[in-house]
Amino acid sequence: MRIQNYAVEGAGLGLRRSFIDEIMQLEQPPIDFIEVAPENWMEMGGRLGKKLRAFSERFPMLCHGLSLSIGSPAPLDEAFVKRIRQFLDEHRVRLYSEHLSYCSDDGHLYDLMPIPFTDQAVSYVADRISRVQDILQRKLVIENVSYYAAPGQQVEEIDFINAILQRADCELLLDVNNVYVNSINHGYDAKSYIKAVNSKRIAYLHIAGHFNEAEDLIIDTHGADVIDPVWQLLHYTYQQHGVIPTLLERDFNIPSLNTLFDEVGQIRHIQSQYRSDHVASA
Repeated sequence: MRIQNYAVEGAGLGLRRSFIDEIMQLEQPPIDFIEVAPENWMEMGGRLGKKLRAFSERFPMLCHGLSLSIGSPAPLDEAFVKRIRQFLDEHRVRLYSEHLSYCSDDGHLYDLMPIPFTDQAVSYVADRISRVQDILQRKLVIENVSYYAAPGQQVEEIDFINAILQRADCELLLDVNNVYVNSINHGYDAKSYIKAVNSKRIAYLHIAGHFNEAEDLIIDTHGADVIDPVWQLLHYTYQQHGVIPTLLERDFNIPSLNTLFDEVGQIRHIQSQYRSDHVASA
């Protein structure tokens, strides 16, 4: 079990423009950190730029990118990475994470495409991550993504991810909901996956809701409440790796702010159980 200082602590919420004003009016919102997509805010001035500045001064801020396309066959967009670095520095962003996937080739694909789980892809992606880290002058945090096909697969997903983490010396954003979604869609054991993750590489966690298309097909939407099996998998993650900062994602069908705060409070409640267990056993 990993015991160390993380870049943030507690339970966070992905910041969305639909509720930014409502949070601003609260004296003490029940969140410990926020996360934004830098592409939605970079080089933005005016009223919205000022609001983001106010948030970054008030809360520890993380960035979860959308466009790095780390597995793309196209050359790495180093100019874009330099713009990201400027944004991270400007807002004192604690961590920058991206999807272990790709979304571009000759043009933007507007979806997260699966990287083939092969030894060759491990080398290719790890080298690109290393270059990104050189430009950013900080670690890149990669996220395990949901996927619906595994073209050219030669190794297991978890072995693929662990190999990249080791070779690139980067960190992991462990998305617990994605583990659950993929375990249903591809027929593997979610707990075995969680257990196989290297605790020392985990930077923080995501948790979210999804849509059940069929008994054996789940779509990762971030558009619904977190379901009980995913909450239980979060319990198991803390049991295996200790209490890790955890962020609630909600991108669509966004409910009231109080409903979001209830789910953030559920994260915090679960965290408190395992902190208490650790104190009792110390």
